[in-house]
Amino acid sequence: MNAPAYQGIKDFILARIHAGEWAEGDQVPSENELAREFSVARMTVNRALRELTSEQVLTRVQGSGTFVARPKYESTLVAIRSISDEIVARGHRYHANVLHVGDEIADTALADEMKLKPGSALFHSRVLHFENDEPVQLEERWVNPAVAPDYTLQDFTNTTPNQYLVRVAPLQRVEYRIEALTPDEDTRTLLSMEEVEPCLVLHRRTWSQGAVASVANLWHPGSRYRFTGHF
Repeated sequence: MNAPAYQGIKDFILARIHAGEWAEGDQVPSENELAREFSVARMTVNRALRELTSEQVLTRVQGSGTFVARPKYESTLVAIRSISDEIVARGHRYHANVLHVGDEIADTALADEMKLKPGSALFHSRVLHFENDEPVQLEERWVNPAVAPDYTLQDFTNTTPNQYLVRVAPLQRVEYRIEALTPDEDTRTLLSMEEVEPCLVLHRRTWSQGAVASVANLWHPGSRYRFTGHF
């Protein structure tokens, strides 16, 4: 099934932004210009621009036009901060073991969460983070290659996946949930947990320039970790 015409216009605009051809503050073509270029009605273009505006990719100024918006993200109780920065800020030592970095094919559930078609290529990483030589977080992350094409080339012992993604794909929006879950045997072993100990799991999805950039599950030993936040 072909994508609707308005989606093609959205993809065109996002591609120009991702390629760096249109930067923050640049004016995008008018509705009339885009309607002529894509041979569609103005209402089709209007829908594309309205959706990108609601996604905070564009900003529309009455009487002036439509412009590339400044990247921003929604406030949450959990700050989007690298775990290495948190650990160092406490005056403790940080290091990481990279368990896996490679390619993966999105199944139906993951594709739905990433807003991609089933069978799409993704990047997948698993990194174990340590505080004073004690494991405190197992990070499992899936990344959209269109947003961070060089993700698998990074050395995640020198920079965390979060630090890299914030640098190359500025955050626009964040969703998260926190659950207490029973870890499987592999996770329990990696985090040096007792058999009956639960995990605190932060599930986080981030957007950059209108696309889902990454989905991450961050597993923490329940007895050694807590989340804090403030308004």
